[in-house]
Amino acid sequence: MKKLLLIASTLVLSLSAFAQAKQPTVMIVPSDTWCKQKGYMHVIDDMGTTKEVPNYEAALLNDMDLRSVMQSISNLMADRGFPLKDLEATISSLQQDAAENSFLTSKSGNQIAVSDYDRLIQRAKADIIMELSWDVQTMGPKRQVTYILAGKDAYTNKNIGGVSGQGAPSFTADVRTLLLDAVVSNIDEFNSYLQRHFDDLFAKGREVAVDVMVFQDNEAGIDLESEFDGMELIEIIENWMAENTVEHRFSTLEATETHIKFEQVRIPLFNENGMPIDTSRFARQLRSYLKKTYQIESKVVAKGLGKAIVIVGEK
Repeated sequence: MKKLLLIASTLVLSLSAFAQAKQPTVMIVPSDTWCKQKGYMHVIDDMGTTKEVPNYEAALLNDMDLRSVMQSISNLMADRGFPLKDLEATISSLQQDAAENSFLTSKSGNQIAVSDYDRLIQRAKADIIMELSWDVQTMGPKRQVTYILAGKDAYTNKNIGGVSGQGAPSFTADVRTLLLDAVVSNIDEFNSYLQRHFDDLFAKGREVAVDVMVFQDNEAGIDLESEFDGMELIEIIENWMAENTVEHRFSTLEATETHIKFEQVRIPLFNENGMPIDTSRFARQLRSYLKKTYQIESKVVAKGLGKAIVIVGEK
């Protein structure tokens, strides 16, 4: 009897730990549409192209409804087993790094080019981003709120599901209460989208993109058609991809002597030691393999959270 109880207890603990391990990391942000409507945008120079991006810091500093609503939804999600990364804390942490990063350059003097959004997501290490927008309509003495809550994969920016709705009109309720009442009715449906997506990641791997390129006129004098042990480097890298992706899942969109473009690359969420694997870490594993096995030098450059470039020929 004691042995059965011990086995049952161990099984329960194992299932509990497994369930906890499968919980996605989520962060909520105001949607681009909401930020633009409210005027919380700033202009950046993206490699010569001027573009508007959300200014989350200004939104949080100036819009108390936003802070209140995000905190309420965070509590709502936590009660259902989905603790959220804190947007304000993540922004504060990024600001501490800003001065240091401004002096971080490559050997050739080029600064790191990362968008504000990419910096935020990289620091949060979120699997899923919740984008929230809402609008308040006034009907005489009554107010009514309409909202959209959309989830997307932080690595691919692909939509994974969303809900929308309209709350009941009220004479006295504030925006936070109106929005929370409206969201509550659909939050469990939304969470089911999040969990279904994360279960897919857990079973089939995280989807990322990896490019392999060649330093022009590199010291080693190699390109992707150079042969090692009777195989072209292209073939060596594709074989490594097949061995290190989940269920050998990846697509080769382009393969020339200077460029291999891999998409729909499914990488495991964790390594054999239980450490999380992101795109940059996965690319560094390829770099280590090329160095150790074929003495090929290479450099890894992260391009946001969901893409990395491995440049062979030099470091």
